[in-house]
Amino acid sequence: MKFKFKKSVNLLLACLTALPLMLTPTNVSAASDANINLSSEKQVIRGFGGINHPVWVGDLTAAQRETAFGNGQNQLGFSVLRIWVDPNPNNWALEVATAKRAIEKGAIVFASPWNPPSSMVETFNRNGDTNAKRLRYDKYAAYAQHLNDFVTFMKNNGVNLYAISVQNEPDYAHDWTWWTPQEILRFMKENAGSIQGTKVMAPESFQYLKNISDPILNDPQALANMDILGAHLYGTQFSNFAYPLFKQKGAGKELWMTEVYYPNSDNNSADRWPEALDISYHMHNAMVEGDFQAYVWWYIRRSYGPMKEDGTISKRGYNMAHFSKFVRPGYVRVDASKNPDTNTFVSAYKGDNKVVVVAINRSTSAKSQRFVLQNGNASTVSSYVTDSSRNLASLAPINVSNGAFTAQLPAQSVTTFVANITGGNGGGNVGTGTTYEAETGTTLTDAVIETAYPGFTGSGYVNFNAYTGSAIQWNDINNTITGTKNVKFRYALESGTRTLDIYVNGTKVLSNEPFTQTGSWSTWGEKTIQVPMNSGTNTLRIVTTGTEGPNIDNITVTAAS
Repeated sequence: MKFKFKKSVNLLLACLTALPLMLTPTNVSAASDANINLSSEKQVIRGFGGINHPVWVGDLTAAQRETAFGNGQNQLGFSVLRIWVDPNPNNWALEVATAKRAIEKGAIVFASPWNPPSSMVETFNRNGDTNAKRLRYDKYAAYAQHLNDFVTFMKNNGVNLYAISVQNEPDYAHDWTWWTPQEILRFMKENAGSIQGTKVMAPESFQYLKNISDPILNDPQALANMDILGAHLYGTQFSNFAYPLFKQKGAGKELWMTEVYYPNSDNNSADRWPEALDISYHMHNAMVEGDFQAYVWWYIRRSYGPMKEDGTISKRGYNMAHFSKFVRPGYVRVDASKNPDTNTFVSAYKGDNKVVVVAINRSTSAKSQRFVLQNGNASTVSSYVTDSSRNLASLAPINVSNGAFTAQLPAQSVTTFVANITGGNGGGNVGTGTTYEAETGTTLTDAVIETAYPGFTGSGYVNFNAYTGSAIQWNDINNTITGTKNVKFRYALESGTRTLDIYVNGTKVLSNEPFTQTGSWSTWGEKTIQVPMNSGTNTLRIVTTGTEGPNIDNITVTAAS
């Protein structure tokens, strides 16, 4: 059995160099309120998860799939699964069972290759290493077809991939295939556009080194062919999590953290405390400092992972679950006082008319922390804590008074607070956003207006009517400035997952965007996407890619801050 051992002495030195900076709190201030501004939206969250790698460490069992992707008691609530693109197509079927079950549980699946097929690889001299591997320059088109073939295989076996990556860690390829920034750029410009049926991800740098992604962002054609900028965070200092160039150039693109283990991969380290608390602290920084939309661990099941080898959830896993179980796909991070007290760290999210606050106390003493809800209110707050002796333990409800509540944060703990929002902006829209009904001012193609199921707004909702290529187009979406916009869909879907292509001003900006089940046709859920729009009047068109879509009630369009 082949196992992946990461990383070499060079990375170890990088981690040791970065560790003092990682463990030193930034922006420390005197104890103050943690203000949660529900009107100040940040990034849309795609989800949290990890990789399943049957060839290297064995497949998840049926029971372990439920633990990973279910969201009940003693389950992780993961909503993202990463799988491996084996260079040998004869092994592709090994990925299907877990991927299908993850999708059935509401997760999205993406894939990363380590190597092309051997017929496409050559060796070369890289800094004295004469056995270094790279993709042959005359095989770029063939490699793109190899990735297409994987997408098609998975789709034919019931797995619609959300995205496929061009290469895992092209800049740390001692055991796989090297790519220079110029080679990645060439592939993204000349070949990535031929990959169909899913989003394209690049470059998955092992340490979020910007020199390999800057050229993509600075080249209009390469950028047009990249849907998701993927990055790994091995040894990356928190001060390097921010990416100003992506904020400048990446309108309509997604930003994902697609692999890490943290703080180490020591055998049987998954339950060490307070070491495991570092995972939620790392996730906090990825969300708040890095603005990542997804956070993907390395192996789901491993002796140092979120699930131990016996299939039970570890302390590391419970720290991840403080985000993954409550911050669901389509939720939006909102502004919060990220460091209201020494060693106290706070992030906040909203969706489904809820606010979710994750508070981490890295101090060795308990803290009393006051939380203030702005532009929204609640009556009571549920809370769940993990510390040295408890795992996601449910605590007594906390009353909210005048939009504020005070909670005790135990020493070396992570606590998640959840509340239903009343008034203000709890459902995912900024106060200046505009709601557009699906049945009014739209152009419908093979779709019909209905009123059969209750709970809709306006005069009805739109049913796609079981046609492929059925569409709704909003014709008059008005914006004052050009930039990235949040589009929140209000929709209903009894069961399963259905996908839509999204077009803005006639250009496809998202492919096979998944809409997961809401439970019944009269249960209206929400999903937020991010797209680029111009100042003035814009069109937004959504088109079925299968034989059906969800029922659409309305959209709300807001500026993404």
